[in-house]
Amino acid sequence: MNIFNKKHFYGLFTILILSFLLVACGGKDDDATSGSKDGEGSEYSQDTWKFVTEEVAGQVQYEYAAEFAKRVSEKTNGAITVEPYEYGGLGSESDQVEMLQNGGVQMAVMSPGFTGGMVKEGQIFALQYLFPDSVEKTQEILTNSEALNTDLRKRYEEYGISPLAFWTEGATQWTSSTPIKKPEDFNNFKMRTQESPLILKSYEAYGADPTPMSWSELYTALDNGTVEGQENPIFFIGDASFHEVQDYMTISNHNNYVAMTTVNTDWYESLGEAEQKLIDETVEEMRSWTFDEQQRQNDKFLEEIKNDTDNPTEVIELTEEEREAFKELALPVRDFYRENVSTVDGEILDKLVKEIEEVQ
Repeated sequence: MNIFNKKHFYGLFTILILSFLLVACGGKDDDATSGSKDGEGSEYSQDTWKFVTEEVAGQVQYEYAAEFAKRVSEKTNGAITVEPYEYGGLGSESDQVEMLQNGGVQMAVMSPGFTGGMVKEGQIFALQYLFPDSVEKTQEILTNSEALNTDLRKRYEEYGISPLAFWTEGATQWTSSTPIKKPEDFNNFKMRTQESPLILKSYEAYGADPTPMSWSELYTALDNGTVEGQENPIFFIGDASFHEVQDYMTISNHNNYVAMTTVNTDWYESLGEAEQKLIDETVEEMRSWTFDEQQRQNDKFLEEIKNDTDNPTEVIELTEEEREAFKELALPVRDFYRENVSTVDGEILDKLVKEIEEVQ
């Protein structure tokens, strides 16, 4: 019995030693493996966020999403992957809004013009000659405005969308098949617009015939004369080659093309503190990057359009007096906004106007 116990004891002892050695060796292998995995040592859990845009690769919105993805990957050591989608990858502009609302995607860059029918107050960006002629001052207003970043954000959150930042893609200009120098040049002019009642009203004020249309259809529509003109920042006009099927581009600076960095509200609020802080900090960092990127692209494409001898486009620069003629007709549209669009009697607009006056 004593001999059996002693043998049994040594047998168990040997098994324990071998087990310990195997676990120790296995632990070293696991450490070596996990050390090579993305996210090792990160405070973030592995996750993937879909980020849709209304533009294609190379254009400002998509490049914004791509840069955002790069920064998030670097900050989380690859634990969080942000997947940018260019326009059309997940449907039309309206499809993308619905997907953000229902959680099919987590993030989106969108322009308020495509949500104007849903969030009435968001149509405020369709008011022409509201923001300063200076793109720098406009960006300052978009960054600091309480009317936009607090009051308007609350309106979007009623529909499950949280705008984290508003930013400009540059001043918008007109392209056309006939010269546009004065409001009368818009009489019965078939102008392509976004799907926003206030945008329609803005062009009706000039005597135009506004026609809502997705930008994916626009090149062909301009080419065959279904519409005679459109508005966009210069970089978009050049990159989409609209100048190839338009004879004129008017530097009107009548508005700024405003984009929003948005998230699904429920998803964002369900994130941990670290993830929310990550998103907020990256959004803030991207403000200066985006401003520089839109400036670079707008300057680049202006030169390309001017120097495109194969597709000559006459560039018309409005004088201050000529701009005032358009502004005079645009001002009454603000009353239409207050009385027929706004759900808060124009309070957000009135606050924004005061903020703009302070900056100017």
